Amino acid sequence: MGTDVQSFAVANLRRRPVLVETGGFVAGFDPGTTSPYINYATPLPGARPTARDVIELIEAFRVRDLKPRLEFAPDAAPAVEPALRAAGFTVEAVHAYLVCTPEGLAIPQGAAALPVVVPSTDEDYLAIDVTLSEAFAGEFAASPEGAARLRRVQEHGGAVRFVRAPDGGCAGGATCSAPA
Repeated sequence: MGTDVQSFAVANLRRRPVLVETGGFVAGFDPGTTSPYINYATPLPGARPTARDVIELIEAFRVRDLKPRLEFAPDAAPAVEPALRAAGFTVEAVHAYLVCTPEGLAIPQGAAALPVVVPSTDEDYLAIDVTLSEAFAGEFAASPEGAARLRRVQEHGGAVRFVRAPDGGCAGGATCSAPA
């Protein structure tokens, strides 16, 4: 499964407004934000980077005044982690893959379902961006650029959904990248 996840990560980053490919890495950047959760790199499956490759990757971040950061499935590129550690990188977090098959889907019984809405206006997208900013402790402020980023996800085959709050804003939202 790691190679499938890694192949998706590569395809997803290649959709970013600014793309840098160097030494077996793909880095995707969005000039509208400094968020490390949007501006990051990933290795190609099976990549075997040299020390020079890692230096070139770091430089791609440095010239944009961004923190070098990667997200990847280690089992899809086992030579990457040692090369990054040799350059001073540390592990920020390790996440497990969560998989739900149609046979395993368990829908809670008796819970009142809230209507999930597809955003359609600039105000909807901004309300979702405001809510996402709040959910992440305001680390990255909501902005017109953030709202435009959400709209691009929806318009390019991904999904953006939200639950409308009683005041017309957003009570909660989610995004899903386009399949790759």
